[in-house]
Amino acid sequence: MELRAAIEALKTLAAPCQVTLYSDSAYMVNCFRDRWYEAWRMNDWRNKKKQPVANRELWEELLELVEARGHVVAFAKVVGHAEKLGRTSDSHESYNQRCDQLAVAAITAG
Repeated sequence: MELRAAIEALKTLAAPCQVTLYSDSAYMVNCFRDRWYEAWRMNDWRNKKKQPVANRELWEELLELVEARGHVVAFAKVVGHAEKLGRTSDSHESYNQRCDQLAVAAITAG
């Protein structure tokens, strides 16, 4: 779901811009920070274990939005469910918690 959320967020950008995308998904943030996708592409979308990269179609859609639309996108990691860890959330973590609340409410309503 983190990949889909990032895709939908970037789709809303009307013109090329600079944006920071915050996520509690270390997998997504690390992929962009460490450029894992470059190796995946060179290895026909296979990971280091020679397994197919999961959700390839979502990764390709996200990469298209990041690379081909003229945006400068920085990916930043936030702690998910910080309140459940007994700590005060910063503003970015609070937004992450609100997204989680909205997603749970949508599932319940659906």
